[in-house]
Amino acid sequence: MRLPAGGIRRELLIMKSSERQLGMTHMNMQHDMKGMDHTQMAPADRGMDSQKHQDMSNMDMSDMDMDMGDGHMMHMGNLKRKFWVSLILTIPVILMSPMMGMTLPFQWVFPGSDWIVAILGTVLFFYGGMPFFSGAKAELQMKRPAMMTLIAMGVGVAYIYSIYAVIANNLFHVTPTVNNFFWELSTLIVIMLLGHWIEMNAVMNAGSAVDALGKLLPQEAHVVDDQGNLTDIKLSDLQVGQTVAIRAGEQIPADATILSGGSDVNESLVTGESKAVRKGTGDTVIGGSVNGTGTLTAKVTGTGDSGYLAQVMALIKDAKNEKSKSENLADRVAGWLFYAALFVGILAFIVWLTVANLAVALPVAVAVFVIACPHALGLAVPLVVSRSTALAAQNGLLIRNRTAMEQVNQLKFALMDKTGTLTMGEFKVNHLVSLDDSHTADEILGLMASLEKGSSHPLATGILTAAKAKAVSLTAAEETHQETGLGQFGTVAGTTYGVVSVNYLDQHHLTYDHDQFKAFAAEGNSISYLVAGDQVLGLVAQGDQIKPAAAKLVASLKKQGITPVMLTGDNQETANKVAASVGIEDVQARLLPEDKERLVQEYQGKGKVLFIGDGVNDAPSLARADIGMAIGSGTDVAIESADIILVSSDPADVIQFLDLARAMHRKMTENLWWGAGYNLIAIPLAAGVLAPIGFMLDPMVGAIVMSLSTIIVAINAMTLKIKKVA
Repeated sequence: MRLPAGGIRRELLIMKSSERQLGMTHMNMQHDMKGMDHTQMAPADRGMDSQKHQDMSNMDMSDMDMDMGDGHMMHMGNLKRKFWVSLILTIPVILMSPMMGMTLPFQWVFPGSDWIVAILGTVLFFYGGMPFFSGAKAELQMKRPAMMTLIAMGVGVAYIYSIYAVIANNLFHVTPTVNNFFWELSTLIVIMLLGHWIEMNAVMNAGSAVDALGKLLPQEAHVVDDQGNLTDIKLSDLQVGQTVAIRAGEQIPADATILSGGSDVNESLVTGESKAVRKGTGDTVIGGSVNGTGTLTAKVTGTGDSGYLAQVMALIKDAKNEKSKSENLADRVAGWLFYAALFVGILAFIVWLTVANLAVALPVAVAVFVIACPHALGLAVPLVVSRSTALAAQNGLLIRNRTAMEQVNQLKFALMDKTGTLTMGEFKVNHLVSLDDSHTADEILGLMASLEKGSSHPLATGILTAAKAKAVSLTAAEETHQETGLGQFGTVAGTTYGVVSVNYLDQHHLTYDHDQFKAFAAEGNSISYLVAGDQVLGLVAQGDQIKPAAAKLVASLKKQGITPVMLTGDNQETANKVAASVGIEDVQARLLPEDKERLVQEYQGKGKVLFIGDGVNDAPSLARADIGMAIGSGTDVAIESADIILVSSDPADVIQFLDLARAMHRKMTENLWWGAGYNLIAIPLAAGVLAPIGFMLDPMVGAIVMSLSTIIVAINAMTLKIKKVA
């Protein structure tokens, strides 16, 4: 899949106004796209088809599922219903049970009211508290008590103690009367359910822009049969290989190759290019783009589930399905709080039982367990990550691996490829030279173009463009293959040729004019040679343009204390010239893929490494680096190996990513302090450390403070912004 410049960023921005009408689709579906070619994948092996996109785009958010942590799921509609039912049941509990041991003027306490409250509280406990018990069970089965275990412990202890209080007061008539915690229990469950509802809404709203892409595709396609008859079918029934008719003004239903007709196709919603692109026989079109005034007949190469848009959505969903290290840290903190609360609660119970009596010790222990509920801690990281992922997508940054964002503060080196990363990757042939008397310059160009036909490498594109401009005839090449980092090889008219780099000549000890090479390279050209066996037949020297934002990127990296390094397979002279133009001092040239990967490992020995690249030869380095960042216009294998994808291929977006990652880290740290800091203070207070001066923290007061902490965490996460690079 090739990600066109700027398109998805623009589309996400266009769709931003409709985000709240859409829900996150298949939040827990994992799309493994490693090694897949979208022209070869079977429908059963891929993500969602277009009809699913359409159906899910119209789905109410109440129908969505959400992962509540550590694998335990909660259905959005069920949670919403549980909250409202629990709220309704809580109202009579509030009216009939004492709050913090006090009967308020508006409360209605009468003989038998305790039993009614106990019945309502029991329903609340088992119905409203079920999500927390299921989550706690999953955590304990994995021997990792965390947030759900803490919540379940607090709610469970409050319920058991309250049932004990009702029985003790009404059957055994103990004195003094034992205060129950049904008021606290019911409000605590409602607060917790409301908190999760808020979390799920925030997460889904944060990511809904991704699913807006699915609405680009039409609902039907006009299929042409062998007799030329048209049949309208649902897009979900469209198959690769079928022929479709695309009328003027219609959206193109799927990725396809034009068989006949011509038209100006508007790809702005997909590629970001405002100018319509002329398309004719043999050209490819992307599903979701809009046909102009002409009529097209095209063969489908990628359907709704295997086409370009589906793969883009799969990339984004991959990132959302991964759990970051900070989230794991939050779980570990919650686990520590669980053990701390358990220890402090038991210790407080023993101490108060010793210095007072059971009637005092039990409420204190209950207070510790109830107050330890870590809801704010549970929201601290997920909300920030969801917000940052959505902001990144809306600004042309596809985050495939969220853990990468957490390593930005430790970065020491930024290793980057030259072609396509710092330069435009749009080569123009400046010199065409025949080095063999039996071939003219145009024949050299024709042979090279014949070998490069079908290649997407920037140098190959430059050769093909020059051949087309000169109207050079091409001969079909057979048995073509690429040797990464060396060149393209194949057989033309029975002779085996290769379009190779100077590395190949040196490795095979082939004779060439070194002075000529240096002269062309000094001009900033990348040089390719045509060889046949041991004979060098000719060369092309192609020039590239440096991207406008490249120098700004290098300057920004240096300002942040990150050392920029250029790694390229190009010749040393050209690499030096480009590096000097953008301000890079450390330059490594004439590298093979394994050389780049080796250098990444060497630099990792000195600190964290960011690698930026776009080609097949960059894929090992992208996978090896602490943060691999692929230029969006790069090759499929590079994109699949990266953690971050720059959709617009603009170096300025690297700066934007670094700023966003640092802002995300700050917000996560702040939220973790809010979430964990509350518990660190509240648990000792609930245990009675200030009892000697007459202060005891009531569970309900703790629950109210806890809910305020949750709201603060949510608001803090939503205030995360992305800084625009001028």
